Amino acid sequence: MASSSVPFDLSTRKDWRGAFAALGRLLSNPNDTTQVFRIMRALNAGTPKAGYERLLRSAEGGRIAYQRVELAERLSDPAYVARFPAGSVGAAYAGFLGETGYSADGLAAVSQADDAGRAAEHPYAWFARRTRDAHDIWHILTGYRANDPLGEACLVAFSYPQTGGLGWAFLAVGSGLKALRSRHRKLAIRALWEGYRNGRRAVWLAGQDYERLLAEPLEMARQRLGLSKPVAYYALQEILREVGGGTAA
Repeated sequence: MASSSVPFDLSTRKDWRGAFAALGRLLSNPNDTTQVFRIMRALNAGTPKAGYERLLRSAEGGRIAYQRVELAERLSDPAYVARFPAGSVGAAYAGFLGETGYSADGLAAVSQADDAGRAAEHPYAWFARRTRDAHDIWHILTGYRANDPLGEACLVAFSYPQTGGLGWAFLAVGSGLKALRSRHRKLAIRALWEGYRNGRRAVWLAGQDYERLLAEPLEMARQRLGLSKPVAYYALQEILREVGGGTAA
């Protein structure tokens, strides 16, 4: 990843006005993912610092921080992604990329569209990038689909207790308010709450060695990390398939 002369913002001040403006634009156009990162910047101030310091306190965190692998670079290399055995987290990730057309460098480009500070050479900036670049791996591990509004909303709810970032909580509440207008609002709200509970119960995913994790059998990884099956989410997905599609969030 190219270095940046733009300093990483170390402020812990929250920008609620900016967050509400970005949420309004996102609700009007769910495909405008730039607004997600604006909300993160507005409300997650201080979260990368707390996460990085927690990483250093973990058993493997010192080594992971010292090596400072840029996940976007690794995950954007087709040869690297193709190396993992069938049934592994990495193989599931490769299938995910083929199914969705997403890419790690594409996500990085969107996040940096108006925030050059994310590329800064700073430990907290690196941890923020690492959390961002693991987002699609979290989709694989949790079972929440990425090309589905409810799946994204449930992963947002899961991410709040995992990261402690208020931006995730803000997005989850926004998704819940939107879900209240849907035909299946009770089950949609239940799925969002389930995502939050699953995030609280699971092992701290940001502290994982992702290169080792990608090589691990998917179901074994889920069991080791304490990742519960999203029952309410799957139930609503089945209902939507039976009625011919649609969205619940």
